[in-house]
Amino acid sequence: MRPSPTEPTDADAFQAVCGHTHLFPGARCLLLELPDPDGFAADPRPIDLHLRFRDDVVTAAELRIEEQAGAVLDVPPYTTGAGTPLAGRTWLIRRLARAGGDVELTIGSRL
Repeated sequence: MRPSPTEPTDADAFQAVCGHTHLFPGARCLLLELPDPDGFAADPRPIDLHLRFRDDVVTAAELRIEEQAGAVLDVPPYTTGAGTPLAGRTWLIRRLARAGGDVELTIGSRL
């Protein structure tokens, strides 16, 4: 699901659509409308994201590059649409790959 054009967005953050209501190893998110999807998938850089989960909950996140761990996704605490509070977590990124005109991010283990 792509975000509504009327939704407020941070001009410096990219949209990411996740297939579930929360993240776990193997979960995937589609990073939308990156300016250079091929280059980003091959050599990611730090970016701010708005994660939209399956239950339409949106939370901020940050994709960072750490010297030893590589690409990681830092997600602050949020509450699912069903009201379940989830603690903030940092996830290793298992894979970044081109998916059409976007980039698919696959979650690895927790850092």
